[in-house]
Amino acid sequence: MNADLQTILKELKGLREMLGVANRRLLTIEEAATYIGLSPRTIRNGIGAGAAKPFPVKSVKVGGRRLFRREDLDSYIDGLGSGDGN
Repeated sequence: MNADLQTILKELKGLREMLGVANRRLLTIEEAATYIGLSPRTIRNGIGAGAAKPFPVKSVKVGGRRLFRREDLDSYIDGLGSGDGN
């Protein structure tokens, strides 16, 4: 993996811990976006049934809200740059 990418991923992991969501299992769209460094709009655009560019992490619907499992977001981030197409 590229050294610059490793540095960025390490910094992102530290930021996720600082956000205080590292010990929560489910995150809202806004929290998930902040957690992985994206805009909430980017995620919203990718979770619709007819999304042109589907968001690679599946959400769960709880009480009418779309939530993301933190471990799924972590797996997605950890897989970036690994050459598997994610």
